Amino acid sequence: MQTPVNVLVLCTGNSARSILGEVLINALGQDRFRAFSAGSQPVGRVNPHAIDTLRREGLPTEGLASKSWDRFSAAGAPDIDIVITVCDSAASEPCPVWPGGPPTVHWGIPDPAAVSGSDGERRAAFDAAFAALKRRIDAMCRLPVETLDREALAAALATIHQDAS
Repeated sequence: MQTPVNVLVLCTGNSARSILGEVLINALGQDRFRAFSAGSQPVGRVNPHAIDTLRREGLPTEGLASKSWDRFSAAGAPDIDIVITVCDSAASEPCPVWPGGPPTVHWGIPDPAAVSGSDGERRAAFDAAFAALKRRIDAMCRLPVETLDREALAAALATIHQDAS
């Protein structure tokens, strides 16, 4: 597997969970991992509560954008080593064929953008999604991904989801 390991985090709208995952992987993965995020039906903007959550956690928000997953299956796209879906609708959609057939794992996270109510309730939902993603990404970053074959890596990533649920 190449270094850095390229991870694509997918969700339908690419405005909240997948954005949080992208930033967390880039921060926690240091030089071993490089993350991207995309959506099957991107909404065209990053959710302001996602931006607020990242800023409160001291993480960068510059350059974040809601984008289509087509960008990562087209010619000239970075080689993707791992695909992680974070919402149930993206997990059930037929994904493009990623060059190289990287392992794909589903880490379902409740959608904080779907929470209505007070600012405090919405903030709590984003904090919960952030914390759930951080636990899983911390575990992924501890894996010896450079030495695992595709099947072992897929199994290890699935176990991370099961252990964190």
